[in-house]
Amino acid sequence: MTNPIGVHALVWVGDTTPASVEHAIRKTKETGFDLLELSLHDSVNLDVPAARDALRSAGLGVACSRGLAFDADVSSDDADVVARGEKLLHDSLVITHELGGTHFTGALYSALGKYDRPLTDAGRGNVVSVLRGLAQEARRRGMTLGLEICNRYETNVINTAHDALRLADDIGEDNVLIHLDTYHMNIEEDDLVRPVREVGSRLGYVHIGENHRGYLGSGHLDFTSFFHALADIGYRGPITFESFSSAVVARGLSNDLAVWRNLWSDGEDLARQAHGFITGQLHASQTR
Repeated sequence: MTNPIGVHALVWVGDTTPASVEHAIRKTKETGFDLLELSLHDSVNLDVPAARDALRSAGLGVACSRGLAFDADVSSDDADVVARGEKLLHDSLVITHELGGTHFTGALYSALGKYDRPLTDAGRGNVVSVLRGLAQEARRRGMTLGLEICNRYETNVINTAHDALRLADDIGEDNVLIHLDTYHMNIEEDDLVRPVREVGSRLGYVHIGENHRGYLGSGHLDFTSFFHALADIGYRGPITFESFSSAVVARGLSNDLAVWRNLWSDGEDLARQAHGFITGQLHASQTR
């Protein structure tokens, strides 16, 4: 198995203060993962040099993700709002690079939340323009951008693999890759197989999450078919476990993601089970 297996830091902690990052890195290593994903919603508290050194010492890879806010939304028609979002994206790209990461992904194209109207043509044009410039900057740093496809209650820009491919085509930079997330796919796609095949070699990052964001295998998602589809296209990129519970609260982000209940209380037990589940699915799909 050559896919790096990752875990989202919100399995462990709700912020990126030095103590929290140290704890997340230690637990990620102890539970057998290869990569830690850090959400940059709290980047003001992140000690980047210390986090980079700790990740290197632990032998862990890192990826970073984020969404935007409604007052810093690159899909807005308001030039000032777009400019604030563009700066957030630039700053986050730099942080990811300084941490040693090559994957900067997430809802980079809009605020993370429910919109009350469709995306406008002008707003979509702003997304294309901003992400084209960000992708060019990312290329100079040897990095890729991921377009994470989110459900209709979290964005009005891209909700399906087809939407994401069309947006990536319009951006026109080959380091803009598609990020599939099984939680969102369950809401928006017909199944978990056809989108994987449609994206094909342009798949750059994967989030594995249950339909209710709890323990893998405790919901109704057809992970066997999904992992077989990944094997069919020869995907060898990161596969990161993502789960949220009110046991770990991230200020602001937990509200944006509607994390209202405890789906689990023991992050370590959850993570160990997820690592075994993902490893087993990879083994079964790649040794047919």
